[in-house]
Amino acid sequence: MQALKAWIQRYQLASLVLLTVLLAVVLPLALDIFRLNLVGKYLTYAFVAIGLVMVWGYGGVLSLGQGVFFGLGGYAMAMFLKLEASDPISTKIQSTPGIPDFMDWNQLTELPSFWLPFKSLPFSLAAVIAVPTLLAWLISFAMFKRRVGGVYFAIITQAVALIVTVLIIGQQGYTGGVNGMTDLKTLWGWDTRTDSAKYILYYVCVALLIGAIVLCRWIQTGKVGTLLLAMRDKEDRVRFSGYDVANFKVFVFCLAAALSGIGGAMFTLQVGFMSPSFVGIVPSIEMVIYAAVGGRMSLVGAVYGTLLVNAGKTYFSESFPDLWLFLMAGLFIGVTMAFPMGLAGLWESRIVPWWNSRRKGTAPGAAQLAQAAPAPAPAATKPTSALSEGMGRQGA
Repeated sequence: MQALKAWIQRYQLASLVLLTVLLAVVLPLALDIFRLNLVGKYLTYAFVAIGLVMVWGYGGVLSLGQGVFFGLGGYAMAMFLKLEASDPISTKIQSTPGIPDFMDWNQLTELPSFWLPFKSLPFSLAAVIAVPTLLAWLISFAMFKRRVGGVYFAIITQAVALIVTVLIIGQQGYTGGVNGMTDLKTLWGWDTRTDSAKYILYYVCVALLIGAIVLCRWIQTGKVGTLLLAMRDKEDRVRFSGYDVANFKVFVFCLAAALSGIGGAMFTLQVGFMSPSFVGIVPSIEMVIYAAVGGRMSLVGAVYGTLLVNAGKTYFSESFPDLWLFLMAGLFIGVTMAFPMGLAGLWESRIVPWWNSRRKGTAPGAAQLAQAAPAPAPAATKPTSALSEGMGRQGA
C-alpha cells in the first residue's frame, strides 16, 4: 500500500485517480445510456487533446491538423466494420454483392486492392496506430529536419488537413465521399448498437484514455520530458548541447498522432460512422480549443476541458438552438481571457492555495494553541510565508 501511494505521489497521479473515479463510477451511475454514450464520444476527442498537451504544451509545436490523424484512425476501423457489414447476403440486392454500398452506387464492380487487408481485424487495429503515425512521421521529418516550426508549421498542418479532406471527398467511390462510412453495426459478429455493448465500449474507451495519460505522464517525468520543455523554452541551447532537436519533435508529434488515431477508432466504434467532417480544419481547431480550455500543460486538465466544451456545445445547442454558436464563442473567449493557463491553471493558482490555507486555518486546536502560546520575542520571530522564508535564507 505504501509503495502504491509513493508511486502515485511520484508521478502526481492523485488527480488522475479522481478522474478515473468520475469516469468509471460517478458518470455511469448518474447518466442514462444515451448521455453516457455522448460522454464516451467526448472522451474520444480527449485522446487528441492529450496528444496536443504533449506536442504543444511540452514540445512547443502547435499543430492545427490533428483532425487528420483522428480521421485516419477512424477510417481504418470503419473500413473493417464496413467490410463486415457488406457480406454477400446483406448486399444481395446490389448490382455487385459483397462490396460496400457506396462502391456499388459509384459503379465499382470489385473491391479495391488496398481494401483487402482490412478484412483482418488485427491488421485494422494495427493500421489505426500505424497509418496516422506514418503520415505524422513524413510531415514532421520533412519539416523539422529543415527547422521549419512556429506559425509556419501550424499553417502547413492546416494545409494537410484541407488536402486530406478534399482527397476523401473527391474519392467517393473508395471512401464514401462527403457522407463517409455509415451503417457500421457489428464487430466480429458482436452487435455494437445494444446497450450492453455501449457500456462495454465506454469502459474500454475510459481504460485506454487512462492508459494514455499514464504513458504520457511517464514520458513527462523522464529525460525526454525534460528535454521537450528545454526545447520549448531554449531550443538553441539544447541543440548546442549536442541533442538532435528534430528527432525529439518528430517523436512527440508521432506520439500525438498515434493517440489521435486511437481516439478516432473508438469514435467509430461508439458512434457507428466516420465522415470527413471530423478531418478538416474546423474540427482540428476545435481540438486545440479543448486543450487550451483544459490547460495545455495538464493531461488531466485536457480531459476536463474536452468534457466541458462538448457538454456546453450539447447543452447550448439543445436549449438555445439559435444562439448556441455565440454562447460557445463567449465560453471560449471568457475562459482563455480569464484563465490563460486553462482550468488546470485555475486549479493550481486559486483552488489549491485556498484549500491549503483553509485546511491550516481549521486544523483541530489551531486557534486555541495560537491564543495560549506566548508572543515570541521580535528577534526570534520566524517568517511565516514562503516568500519571507526565501528572503530569510538569502539574508543569512
